[in-house]
Amino acid sequence: MTEKTIDLVARLTNIPSPTGDTETIIRLISAELAEYGYQANMTNKGGLMVTVPGKNDVAQRFITAHVDTLGAMVRAIKPDGRLKLDLIGGFRFNAIEGEYCQISTQTGQTFSGTILMHQTSVHVYQDAGTAERNQKNMEIRLDEKVTSAEETAALGIQVGDFISFEPRTEITTSGFIKSRHLDDKVSVAILIQFLKQLATTKQELPHTTHFFFSNNEEIGYGGNSNIPEKVVEYMAIDMGAMGDDQQTDEYTVSICVKDASGPYHLGLRNTLVALCQTNSIPYQLDIYPFYGSDASAAMKAGADVRHGLIGAGIDASHAYERTHNDSIEATEQLVTSYLHNSMLLEK
Repeated sequence: MTEKTIDLVARLTNIPSPTGDTETIIRLISAELAEYGYQANMTNKGGLMVTVPGKNDVAQRFITAHVDTLGAMVRAIKPDGRLKLDLIGGFRFNAIEGEYCQISTQTGQTFSGTILMHQTSVHVYQDAGTAERNQKNMEIRLDEKVTSAEETAALGIQVGDFISFEPRTEITTSGFIKSRHLDDKVSVAILIQFLKQLATTKQELPHTTHFFFSNNEEIGYGGNSNIPEKVVEYMAIDMGAMGDDQQTDEYTVSICVKDASGPYHLGLRNTLVALCQTNSIPYQLDIYPFYGSDASAAMKAGADVRHGLIGAGIDASHAYERTHNDSIEATEQLVTSYLHNSMLLEK
């Protein structure tokens, strides 16, 4: 599945879907799954649920990946016609400096631009290299002939318009895929491909399983609701974070043992490790110190479930990200092994 999954990742990353503006990608996923016979239901919050009946309908599973990405909104139109940004999601302004972007207006128009420091020109600004990258100093230079706030407003641009970042997706001959928004469109692609494969092979899952494509994860509450009462295990498929003191890499599946919300369920973690060892799936155990997932959001909301988190290892999270097809393949294998295996835990 990995080659098809990577192609799907590339397609998904090129569909703008900042948190708060995800209807287009949700409807695309719904239509794509409908071609394989799935009935997907949109929640009131705009997420997408697909329920697959299994042999055991008493003890059910819930598995998520989130379609929403980092992005921004128009905070203000500046006197010179450029735009001030307000960030959506947990990232830093320096991560988007120099990036191309798209502004989507409420009337359905789109305009392109570039995110820059106001003091970008070294020929003019002595502090071009030292000025703080913050909301005051960063702006969008529109690709339109505007020199005043009135001219920009006349285009139909206004406060609250969504801003999405150019993903610049590239697949290398060495097996890497680099792009913005691999968090979490790698996982979304994995779940879509799993569902397609399941429909093609007509296999029955051991447990009724709810596949949830959440749309508010980047702001903390994507998968904290719509959890059926019979669900006993909740698995978030997200990204593995790389950096100093991390074991996660771009060539294995990362199993999270703890994030900023606290430890994940030990028994479920041990089940995942056992599946990796039994099926020769390369894996790493890791702690993500400044991280939260749909699963941790569900726990904070009071869900009485065993919760777990796995994902492909992704470098430079919340910036221009990268992973390798080895990591995607390992994550696919663990997702498949987990969903096709009976519950290993007892109360």
